Amino acid sequence: MTVSHPRDQVVPELGKPAPDFASMDTHGTPVRLSELRGTPVVLVFVPFAFSGTCTGELCTIRDNIELFDDAGVRVLVVSCDATFSLRAWQEKEDYTFDLLSDFWPHGEIARAYGVFDDERGLAVRGSFLIDADGVLRWALVNPRTQPRDLETYRSALALL
Repeated sequence: MTVSHPRDQVVPELGKPAPDFASMDTHGTPVRLSELRGTPVVLVFVPFAFSGTCTGELCTIRDNIELFDDAGVRVLVVSCDATFSLRAWQEKEDYTFDLLSDFWPHGEIARAYGVFDDERGLAVRGSFLIDADGVLRWALVNPRTQPRDLETYRSALALL
């Protein structure tokens, strides 16, 4: 099953290996998806740090982190913002999950997942569940103005 971005960018195919990527977290620690094998991962792409909808979505995840922890799932949030902005946002909102910068090469990770908006230079709201073997099991792509709700994650985690 393939989920398409509203601009007809196609996200990776479900049941296939998720595209590998490397980025730095807000403390400068390298994070490479392929090195996380053995642990399921939820990738959450957000358009911009500090925006109201993005903050609301991530605060919902923060306030319900036990849903992910109980499933043994690591949450990785990806934004095209610079690392310094993401760190300030993480500290302000007390996010305990990793925020990764897709600033340079700009949008490279978002492009690999079919969620980069070339016109605006941002990621749309894409979420992806990758199992412990690195296989893409679930994907949801919303326009940047449409938030995701917690129930969509709850349903996705039930697939593990």
